[in-house]
Amino acid sequence: MSFLSRLFGSGPKTEGARGVEAQFEKLEEEAKHAHPSFVGTSLNKAGDLAQRAGQEDRALAYYGRAIDAFLDDEQREAARGVANKLIRVRPSAVRTLCTLTWLDLAAGHTATALLHLRDYVAAAGEAGQQARAATQIYAMARLSADPEIVASIADSLDSLDYPTRGEEVRRWASDGAPGAIEDARELAESCLRAAIRSNDRDTELLRDADA
Repeated sequence: MSFLSRLFGSGPKTEGARGVEAQFEKLEEEAKHAHPSFVGTSLNKAGDLAQRAGQEDRALAYYGRAIDAFLDDEQREAARGVANKLIRVRPSAVRTLCTLTWLDLAAGHTATALLHLRDYVAAAGEAGQQARAATQIYAMARLSADPEIVASIADSLDSLDYPTRGEEVRRWASDGAPGAIEDARELAESCLRAAIRSNDRDTELLRDADA
């Protein structure tokens, strides 16, 4: 490397960084102009690029945008795939764990739904988001006809300090909630809508005393 190259920082490392930034710009343009079905794909690729470049926070931001784009286009499995990828990078990502739990319910994947429910409740407790987590999982219990899911939600409400709601939900474990959905397709559509709304800051939060 010449003296001038060293002096002005135009060596291979700088050129490589510029090349990576150019790829980000290209993927951003793709996402901006893509058909809604492909916006999430471009953003997911940008997340992978950021991950390879060692830019973890940037990767998480791109993955989060990709999840939202896939949800908006009703691509549940694509959203779930990216959400799982994000969780591998940041296991305590509260919002993503909530989304994953909703999408597992939509897909009828009881085992993974139970695992993500456990992790979501634990992460929400660590982050001081007990009320929002209780609101979300109570809504899950109102929709799910799976007694194992409902019973686990009742225990989770207890752990979030919502014992009255926990007892209410526990009674649903055998007979189901009044509004529980048996039809798989209808349940999937309802869970998808709930996943999209799960980060809505205007959502009224659950109170234990209202039970």
